Amino acid sequence: MASPRTMPTINATDCDTTNSALAFMHQRWMPAVLDAASRGARRAIEYRRMIDGISDRMLHVRLKELEAHKLIRREVVPSMPVQVFYDITDRGRSLVEAMRGVTRWAERADG
Repeated sequence: MASPRTMPTINATDCDTTNSALAFMHQRWMPAVLDAASRGARRAIEYRRMIDGISDRMLHVRLKELEAHKLIRREVVPSMPVQVFYDITDRGRSLVEAMRGVTRWAERADG
């Protein structure tokens, strides 16, 4: 085991990055929307069916935020009517795996 003198230092930037990521995922409905994407939801109606209690407005806000962070990809198909599909990205999948790890940790910590 390395002594504290030879270990790398922890700086404020590292803490800010972690805090920012946790704050982003702590927003109401954010984990549920990302989890629904990871389970195959592609259209808004599929998200609403999977996430009990989310409003249409909040769903669209969260989808836009996830898209802005490149966690999901939005595809518009010009048809009549226009169709909009969402796909989780590799970056989104990696975040879901991290979230599941935190969930497993929390379940063990409570027991």
